[in-house]
Amino acid sequence: QVQLVESGGGLVQAGGSLRLSCAAFGSISSIEDMGWYPQVLGKQRELGARITSSVSRNYADSVKRRFTISRDNAKNTVYLQMNSLRPEDKAVYFCNVFAWVVGTGYMDYWGKGTLVTVSS
Repeated sequence: QVQLVESGGGLVQAGGSLRLSCAAFGSISSIEDMGWYPQVLGKQRELGARITSSVSRNYADSVKRRFTISRDNAKNTVYLQMNSLRPEDKAVYFCNVFAWVVGTGYMDYWGKGTLVTVSS
């Protein structure tokens, strides 16, 4: 199986920055897509940013030009650099990977989430 370990969440003032990290561990043969999905309390989890194995990036309109997603394939890790944070960015950010695992094939895996709080 695959375990995703997230880090980097916390409390920051509006206008500040945070960097989220998510490392994937397990019998991984390859990782296709990696992404971050924020979930606000009481609402559905939505796409924040996603990056493919060919380094194509996709962002939610609300985070374009403020957030940058990147990946380190050697470390099976995805990052989210969050700049110019706003109070409305407050959410639990879940890491997601679409990976080929030995004996399982391609599957979606989710982390437990890391809380980002932005004070005004």
